[in-house]
Amino acid sequence: MFPLGSVVLPGGALPLHIFEPRYRQLVADLLAGDQQPMEFGTIMIDRGREVGGGEQRAAVGTLVSIVDVQVSDDGRFGVIAVGTERVRVAEWLPDDPYPLAMVERWPDEPAPVGAPKVDEAMIDGLRQHVERCYALARELGEEVPEQLPMSSADVEEAIYELASWSPTTVADRYAVLAAPSLSERVAVLAAALDDAEAVLKFRGS
Repeated sequence: MFPLGSVVLPGGALPLHIFEPRYRQLVADLLAGDQQPMEFGTIMIDRGREVGGGEQRAAVGTLVSIVDVQVSDDGRFGVIAVGTERVRVAEWLPDDPYPLAMVERWPDEPAPVGAPKVDEAMIDGLRQHVERCYALARELGEEVPEQLPMSSADVEEAIYELASWSPTTVADRYAVLAAPSLSERVAVLAAALDDAEAVLKFRGS
């Protein structure tokens, strides 16, 4: 497991410059093994820092798969990984030689009774909401993309993509990741975008 001060969502890219001995060992072990793809877990740090240990960790994380590794002369690694699926931590094990945990894969649960079906129209509404936030941010002089990339045709992937692109907080992204079902994830993201839009409007008033 790799605790981070940020949240990796499924489909999201994770570039890492790995210099701390325990995580250098983690990558070295992956490279020395025969596991394909080379995967490890990421988890958000609730309190504490990425370097040094002793941090408090969240309960829901993301499996990532390494797609590229560069090794420097001094033994440091440059890693690019991609989020694949979310996991729940069942039990933390001793951090020896690096953070370890028993985890379970956590696919989406059924939607609550009466929840609206998540469809393309709902995704399009979220996309427009992100674009409105971008427009407000540009008016404040912030550097944001002129245009959103095309999102996936798969609604589950599209929600994670929009959450990654949205001007929301780390806590908001974690709430999106930890939402039990697809419909609840849409509601969480919509509420986070409402908050982000309100803050941007306040700053511009």
